Order: sequence, then structure tokens, then C-alpha cells
Amino acid sequence: MRVVYLADNLFDAHLVKHALEEVAIPAFVFGESLLGGMGELPLFGVLRVCVPDAAFPEAEGVVQALGLESRGDGPILEGDDEGAGLLPA
Repeated sequence: MRVVYLADNLFDAHLVKHALEEVAIPAFVFGESLLGGMGELPLFGVLRVCVPDAAFPEAEGVVQALGLESRGDGPILEGDDEGAGLLPA
């Protein structure tokens, strides 16, 4: 599974999921169940729309055609540059 879209809200996540399913690409929204447990603190970067590895190139095109901007400043994932541009606290 690969992340094709990092959503800012549940509406965008499901919009992308349904657009992918319209063109027969299976899509899954991960992190949806975490939204109720966040309390009063903002929780960002937990909603991810994922597709199977083989469908990723086609799915990227579908997401780009929707015109939704993914912030891209979500959680630090494995493979991200560690400590690049970070200053000590």
C-alpha cells in the first residue's frame, strides 16, 4: 500500500477515495478512527488515502485531476530526511 493523498479533513479523504473507486482503483482511508480521540488538541497528518502499489501511478493522476492541494507537511515517515532543516529547541 502507498499513500496517494494526505488529507486535511475527512471530507477531502472520502472525496479522493470515491474518485479513485469511480475508475476502479481500490482505495482505503487510514486514520479515520483516530479523529474522535484527539480531544481539543489539533491532530494533523493522520488521514491518509492509500492504494495498492500497482495502482499508484494511475491513482496519482486521478488525485492531481481533482485539484486538491495536499499540504505535504504531515507526519515524518520512514525515508524522510532525518533532521534536515530542523533547529534545536
